Amino acid sequence: MTPSDVIARYGAAAAVGDMAALAATLHEDAVWHQPGRNQLSGDHVGPDAIVAHLGRFMELSGGTFRLETLSVVEAGALVATTVKFSATRDGHPDLDQSGVDIFRVQGDRIAEIWLISEDQETEDAFWG
Repeated sequence: MTPSDVIARYGAAAAVGDMAALAATLHEDAVWHQPGRNQLSGDHVGPDAIVAHLGRFMELSGGTFRLETLSVVEAGALVATTVKFSATRDGHPDLDQSGVDIFRVQGDRIAEIWLISEDQETEDAFWG
């Protein structure tokens, strides 16, 4: 299984909201690095913490958070995806941005995830 295959499994699980299948793509010590200065920012370690973190996106956006993967590039154990993400939240302008997600794959699981947003300041204001 190539690193891109692992990311495809992760993306397929995320697309249908199958958090158990998504968690199964994560290494037991996986780290999700959430950038910015908002209530979601920081490092989230392990499948349970990462799944809970993803749940907060849905909770805060009233279930409107959407993520679309546009392209995938593999370089050894690293996989970069260009993404488009959006959400609505009461009292905030709609969030609609592009970004890059970078994954480090170890074996057949994701070991580390970094996110880069098009406009981190706007995203910080949205999430609060």
